[in-house]
Amino acid sequence: MLDYKFDTQLLIEGEGLDEDAIDDYISTHFAGDCLLAVGDEDLIKIHFHTNEPWKVLEYCAGLGEIHDIVIENMARQADGLSG
Repeated sequence: MLDYKFDTQLLIEGEGLDEDAIDDYISTHFAGDCLLAVGDEDLIKIHFHTNEPWKVLEYCAGLGEIHDIVIENMARQADGLSG
C-alpha cells in the first residue's frame, strides 16, 4: 500500500525562482514524499508524491506559469491499470 498515491510532476517558469525555497515550502506545507525541486531562477522542475496534487499545483501556479503537468495514480499502476 502506498502512503501517497499521486506522482505529481510539473515545470514552473518564472523569474527569480528559488529551488531551495520551493523545496522547503512544499516539504513544510504538503504531506508527501520523494520531493525533487531542481532548476534555476527561470525554470524549476517539481516531482512529488502526494495525495493532494491540486494543492501543489495551486502553490506552484502562484510562483509562475506552470506547464508539462503530469499526475499519475501510482496505486492504479501498481494494480496493473492505466495511471
